[in-house]
Amino acid sequence: MAIRIHKTDYLALVAQAQDGLPQEVCGLIAGQRQGDDQSGDLIIEKIYPLTNVDASPEHFSLEPREQLAAVKDMRARGLRPLGNYHSHPATPARPSAEDIRLALDPAATYLILSLAGAAPVLKAFHIESGQVREEVLTVDEYL
Repeated sequence: MAIRIHKTDYLALVAQAQDGLPQEVCGLIAGQRQGDDQSGDLIIEKIYPLTNVDASPEHFSLEPREQLAAVKDMRARGLRPLGNYHSHPATPARPSAEDIRLALDPAATYLILSLAGAAPVLKAFHIESGQVREEVLTVDEYL
């Protein structure tokens, strides 16, 4: 299984993260699973940039009203919630101890975008019971 995101959504995530510096930015991802079984690729069809109410370079909290509006929009569009994303302005694209502690949904995909290096790095993770597994993530020109 892989997680696939369209290049325009990837570029939107990068722009949001760069515009939000030096704070972390965050949002939700929604889409579908390709195929009928659990081994099909997850296709991210829409990203929902949300406000980081913590306004911090080291952690984030989603704005509750925006989160609710995003979930309502997902339902209206027939999309399923796939997980969330956030940026790491100055650290690598891997879950911090806080990210792992707060990852309470084992069905969620967690995207982390690092701006710490010369080029942005986006990675996807599955986090369950404190265990982290990096997922295959592809940025596609066409979906």
